Amino acid sequence: MDTVEKIVEDFASDIAMGPFSSGTRLRDMIRAIRACKTAAEERAVVRRECAEIREAIGENQQEIRHRNMAKLMFIHMLGYPTHFGQMECLKLIAAAGYPEKRIGYLGLMLLLDERQEVLMLVTNSLKQDLNHSNQFIVGLALCALGNICSAEMARDLSPEVERLMRSRDVNTKKKAALCAIRIVRKVPDLAENFMGLASSLLKEKHHGILISAVQLCTELCKASKDALEYLRKNCVEGLVRILRDVSNSSYAPEYDVAGISDPFLHIRVLKLMRILGQGDADCSEYMNDILAQVATKNESNKNAANAILYECVQTIMGIEATSGLRVLAINILGRFLSNRDNNIRYVALNMLMRAITVDTQAVQRHRTTILECVKDADASIRKRALELVFLLVNDTNVKPLTKELVDYLDSADPDFKEDLTAKICSIVEKFSQEKLWYLDQMFKVLSLAGNHVKDDVWHALVVVISNASELQGYSVRLLYMALQAFVDQGSLVRVAVWCIGEYGEMLVNNVGMLQGEEPITIIIAIFFSAIIYLAVLGSWFCTYFGHLVEDNRRIKQIVSQNKKNIVLELQQRSIEFSSIIQRHQSIRPSLLERMPALDEASYLLRRASATQATLAADKPTPAVTPGGLKLPNGVAKPATSPLVDLLDLSSDDVPAITTASTTTAPNDFLQDLLGIGGISSSPAAAPSSASTDILIDLLSIGSSPSQNGPPAADSTPAQGTKSAPAVPQDMDLLDGLPSNTSVSGPVNHSSITAFQSATLKINFNFKKQPEKPHETTVHATFTNLTSSSYTDFVFQAAVPKFIQLRLDPASGNIVPASGNGSVTQGFSVTNNQHGQKPLAMRIRMSYKVNGEDRLEQGQVSNFPAGL
Repeated sequence: MDTVEKIVEDFASDIAMGPFSSGTRLRDMIRAIRACKTAAEERAVVRRECAEIREAIGENQQEIRHRNMAKLMFIHMLGYPTHFGQMECLKLIAAAGYPEKRIGYLGLMLLLDERQEVLMLVTNSLKQDLNHSNQFIVGLALCALGNICSAEMARDLSPEVERLMRSRDVNTKKKAALCAIRIVRKVPDLAENFMGLASSLLKEKHHGILISAVQLCTELCKASKDALEYLRKNCVEGLVRILRDVSNSSYAPEYDVAGISDPFLHIRVLKLMRILGQGDADCSEYMNDILAQVATKNESNKNAANAILYECVQTIMGIEATSGLRVLAINILGRFLSNRDNNIRYVALNMLMRAITVDTQAVQRHRTTILECVKDADASIRKRALELVFLLVNDTNVKPLTKELVDYLDSADPDFKEDLTAKICSIVEKFSQEKLWYLDQMFKVLSLAGNHVKDDVWHALVVVISNASELQGYSVRLLYMALQAFVDQGSLVRVAVWCIGEYGEMLVNNVGMLQGEEPITIIIAIFFSAIIYLAVLGSWFCTYFGHLVEDNRRIKQIVSQNKKNIVLELQQRSIEFSSIIQRHQSIRPSLLERMPALDEASYLLRRASATQATLAADKPTPAVTPGGLKLPNGVAKPATSPLVDLLDLSSDDVPAITTASTTTAPNDFLQDLLGIGGISSSPAAAPSSASTDILIDLLSIGSSPSQNGPPAADSTPAQGTKSAPAVPQDMDLLDGLPSNTSVSGPVNHSSITAFQSATLKINFNFKKQPEKPHETTVHATFTNLTSSSYTDFVFQAAVPKFIQLRLDPASGNIVPASGNGSVTQGFSVTNNQHGQKPLAMRIRMSYKVNGEDRLEQGQVSNFPAGL
């Protein structure tokens, strides 16, 4: 037997029993690897096998080359390096026989990729095989080219693929069309070479060729606008014919899937129709009839038919379809929601979320079914249905939808209750047209899910109550009754305690009762214990309410009992209450005065600003207040935090945030409610920007401890003076930087790299006038280190309170790519404690890259000494 025949016989034996090397068969090697109990044992087996393969390669043992390649492919799939066998692939491809070429091309596709230079050596072999007389070898070459084709290979071999697309052989024509998809993806400029061929392939009868041709047409539409227009003019009629034929064709076993004729071809054609009909009224009109036929003919009790229906719905919603056809599509999704299969319901909800932007009224008809999905046992369906309900809410249906959601809140799964609560609160705040309905719904939510209500929500509720004088009595009575039944709901207790502390006389005297409201009887013991444990929310409450209800004895007893409580907070508050009751009668009237109404507009503006700063939305939406007040975008956050932490007895030394357009002075925090001391603030020492912008949280700038005693007269020095700072000498606002740094003598200030990341570099240059040691002029240069331009570039800076900062407009808002130019911006800083504290700054840069928002931030801590 000659050598060639022996190789063929051995390869056939490998197919039956597994390839083997000079030492072991592939099957034995796999068994040995799987028998390893540790990774070390596995590595030892692989090393031994690789050594044998290297030895065979070195000895150029041609008769077992294909066997060694099979073993190398298995070793490669385990994650071990096999680069030493790459040239063996090329040798097998260059062989004359089909068995060697088959294993060689398989190894080529598995062991190599388009990034490796050795792949260029195979181009000539591929060209020869593409012109081979054996159609099976041609198929191997097309398959390999379609998997690992690089841009250079695509340009070199594109003519051969075009020629093979005209072949008479069905398999060759199909594989050539699939190979053309890879070529078009790698070199979109070659799309025009395949437009006519792809269009002609749509006239074939063989389903394999049709699927390949449809997929090639889809890729051509993505790669070239010219190809898209060409196919719109020449292929729509053919696609309609294909879809009609495959829909009306009789049973064919080779294309049948669960009684449906070739659902794969159905779906491919529908996807291509969606691309061609999008934005084109003429093409869409031509497709309407066949889409309606597909939508009505397929039954929804088979999974293959459901796949076709879903794709048909996507196509209808994606093209310029008639309103009647859209209603038909949405009704199909409505039927999907009643299906038992959770996957079908989930994709229906996803599609309805997109369809609502096209035809809201048609989706509204299925509102009841969607609400039932909110109560589904599957967590994914619940969450998606809740998001869809949120999109369905409008001014006309907000009340019934909110009632349904609130009613379900009591029985909702604990894991789902947080999302449900957040959506209900958002709906109530966004669509409430009257404050009474807003308060009723919020009180229900607090009662049923108060532990899941976020702080900003109940803060907003307190602000609304403080401004709704006609509803304060009603609110405090409703909260008092809810507190008796739901004392375990944290947010409810907080709001109720605050309201009872503020409007206690309305509660006792039933002041401000609404029509039809029943008077209530107050039981003091019900809420006194809660107030003691939550005294931090109402430090003035006990004495105030005790004075009204003439039950000072009971209050004093509760306070006295907690003076030695092991909980430090309760002990501290009890001692404070005792001091108020026994030793501070003179300040008691002023201390117990009702809080003025909170500034509702300012709070809601701050909240809108905070929301826009934290959400990563592409286009921020205007915030909506309870009662329908819409707030503008881009508002600056006022100086005080939400509710100003009403019972906090201290205020933070908040650093200033400055942009090129922000020049407002900070406001003072509330003074110590007990009147023990205060914190004064001088306008001269205030920075020229808003003191508590949302950037403070984003930049994580530290704050100083509160002052317990009265401040010194020079606690806030005027600009250009040296005096004691308002914070301890060893404390700094920015991460504990030392406060006693001083510089003597003149210093030459060189430029610094203030910030550098993988994408952006910022340099600072300094200028200083000798007669103005406190002032420094800084020239910032921003350089883009990436290959994409930055647009909408904005630079912001935050400094401590003892520094004044003024930003000049930037030279532009587009930073060129690859350092080819830069943006500059100047600013001046005035250090009011020059010689005592050095400059310190936090910076933030926001910009867009290809329409995507980016954000970078950092701290500049390497300012030259003496600034």
